[in-house]
Amino acid sequence: MDNKKIVVFGGGTGLSYLLKGLKDFPLDITAVITVSDDGRSTGKLREEFHAPAVGDIRKVLSSLSSTSQNIKDMLEYRFNTTSDLDGHALGNLILISLLNITGSLKESINELCTLLDIKNKVLPLTEDASVTLMAEMTDGDVIEGEASITKSNKKVKRLFYKEQPKVLDEVKNAIKNADLIIFSMGSLYTSLLPHLISKEVIECLDKTNAPILYLCNIVTQPGETDDFTVSDHIKLINNYLGKHKLDVVIASNSKINEDMALKYATEEQKDPVKIDYAVLSTLDTEFIEADLLTIADGTLKHHSQRLSSLIFSYLMK
Repeated sequence: MDNKKIVVFGGGTGLSYLLKGLKDFPLDITAVITVSDDGRSTGKLREEFHAPAVGDIRKVLSSLSSTSQNIKDMLEYRFNTTSDLDGHALGNLILISLLNITGSLKESINELCTLLDIKNKVLPLTEDASVTLMAEMTDGDVIEGEASITKSNKKVKRLFYKEQPKVLDEVKNAIKNADLIIFSMGSLYTSLLPHLISKEVIECLDKTNAPILYLCNIVTQPGETDDFTVSDHIKLINNYLGKHKLDVVIASNSKINEDMALKYATEEQKDPVKIDYAVLSTLDTEFIEADLLTIADGTLKHHSQRLSSLIFSYLMK
């Protein structure tokens, strides 16, 4: 029997953490990664080499790799020096060098997947080098660039692209053939919604019979999702979706200890995302809850294996 096909949309840490667990299940995974980031090392490389963002791709590749921990750490290694190398992650430099050799980000990722012994498919949303995220804020300001949007600490009214990117055919085919579409946890405005402001992605999602599943965030994001409940996350995503809205949402009902909650509230201005059962019961979205939290490196994380088991059992039923 063929493995079930899943397509996971996201970017950054949330997606790489999810894939770390999913890769151990008999699944045919395609990870689609947003490439509109323009901050830090990625931003410098985009400007210098006129390339799409590679930082989130690097994170995902190191989490999917079956090689040694040292090799993964090497990809994530950031230079700390007084030269131009300062702040650059080695994996970003490798991806840019491969992009210059092959002329294609998709091919560069394939080459690195071979090198890193990655069995699953990793795709950038687009190869467009000039893909630029824009946001109209609630105060009427229009801000250009992902890093500036995040830094502004203003509330986003709507997100859009400066120019609609051309989505890879492989991404569209993956959606068409999927048994399940997953929207990963992570930053709504910079990791997930950049996929959903693409007209081509929405057209494909409208045609798919595969259920769309969203993995809800554990905590809110300052300036972006302050005071958001689980249903607020669902409603925001549904606003960006076309005819095919979210079919199912998974949220953690783990008790967060007081010290941890206080640490997040004071150091990062983040609060736990509350499950608002009364509102959820009125929505057309199936709700699945479980004890999914763990503490890793002093931070709250979804328990990768538990979350992946839950997704797998949902898919198999």
